[in-house]
This record gives sequence, structure tokens and C-alpha cells, in this order.
Amino acid sequence: MDDAWIVPDWPAPATVGAAVSTRQGPGVSAPPYDRLNLGLRSGDDLAAVVTNRAALAQALALPATPLWLRQIHGTAVAEHSAPREDEPEADAAVARGPGKALAILTADCLPVLFTSADGGTIGAAHAGWRGLAAGVLENALARMAVPAADVMAWLGPAIGAPSYEVGDEVRAAFVATDPGAEAAFTPTRPGHALCDLYMLARRKLAAAGVTRVFGGGFDTFRDSRFYSYRRDGAASGRFATVIWTR
Repeated sequence: MDDAWIVPDWPAPATVGAAVSTRQGPGVSAPPYDRLNLGLRSGDDLAAVVTNRAALAQALALPATPLWLRQIHGTAVAEHSAPREDEPEADAAVARGPGKALAILTADCLPVLFTSADGGTIGAAHAGWRGLAAGVLENALARMAVPAADVMAWLGPAIGAPSYEVGDEVRAAFVATDPGAEAAFTPTRPGHALCDLYMLARRKLAAAGVTRVFGGGFDTFRDSRFYSYRRDGAASGRFATVIWTR
């Protein structure tokens, strides 16, 4: 693929496709959302976003319209069991069988993709710090109903630790249930620390028994290919991390 897309580097089954959109894709959004903004609730023109979503589906040759979610930084998981027009209120989704597509919207939060070893079950999760601490990854894995040893995960573009300063409440939320999570926080000034979302996600996945974890190493704040809410504020669009079954 060209620079409009990031293709996950993971040993997923041949029947599973995945890609991440960038701002450089075939979109029509005007500045400051230029140009492939996919977030309906980002302040962009709604008609432009609908056009962009159709362009994404066409460019990636998706087998079906993705299941888009109304994400609220929670832990609910939707199951894509049949075609639907609405956006369920959830921060993760799973699908079984061929011809399905899932999409996660982010602009600094961590998108996580899952697939079973046989490609029969896929999943996707939106893991901001609140959802990550509360168990959105564990809930997605439970809904997949696949032994953890048969699951692989890919960590998509998120804000990197050097760019992500948080308050003590974030550190406390993780350390309360996992004292070892302290290693993911580097103190900066009183009451604040740099937070490594990738390390925290890997710890969560390892505790759940998922050892085949790929991806990471992005920083949406510093990489202009991606939307970043922390960098751009309310004028930030959303990019999509998509997974599908052929």
C-alpha cells in the first residue's frame, strides 16, 4: 500500500486483513481536518465524513461496511453478528466468520487488533487510559471466546510515552491492581509523569495470557500523518484502525 495506509506487521492468517488510515488518504475534509477524517463527532462536516468512510471502504476493498462504534472510553464490547446501520455504544467489538469488518477511531488513544490463530474470530478495541485501566482489552478477549494462547494482538498508532504526561490519578488507576505497572510511568514534575500506554497494554495482555503481541512504537503526537487530540485540540479529526475477514 502507499503512504495513505499503515499495514500491520504481524503474522495474521491470510484470511485476515488490517490497515490504519492516515490523513493522507483519499478524503475530502477541508482544513483543519484535511483530509481523511473519519470521526462523525469531531466537529467536521458530516457529509464529508460519510464520503470519507465510503472512500476508505473502497480503497481497502473491504468485504462489508465496517461496524463503527460510538466510543465512550468504556469497556462494553459489541458483537458484529449481522449487518446494522446504527453505531452501538461500545469501545470494542468482535466478529466471527468471513465477510466482516471492524473499525476503531482514535486520535492518541491506543487501537488494539486481535485475531484467532485460524482467522475465524477477530476483535478490535479502543484503549484510552480509562478503558485500558478498567478492562476493555480483557472484555474483548472474553467476548472472543478463544483460548488466549490462540490469540495474537497488534498495537496500533497511539501517543508515545515521551509526549504523554498524565496526572497521578492515571498512575494510581493502574498501580492499584498491578503494582508492576509503576514501570510504565516516568516522573516529570510533582503530581505528573510520562505514561507508556504500550507498556501498560502489553502488561494487560500478558496477564490475560496473550503472549503473541506485535506493533507499538508509534507516537501520534509527533507524527503528522495521524490526528492527535492532544496536539490539535478540538479541531482534531479521527483516523481508523480496521480489521476484516476475507
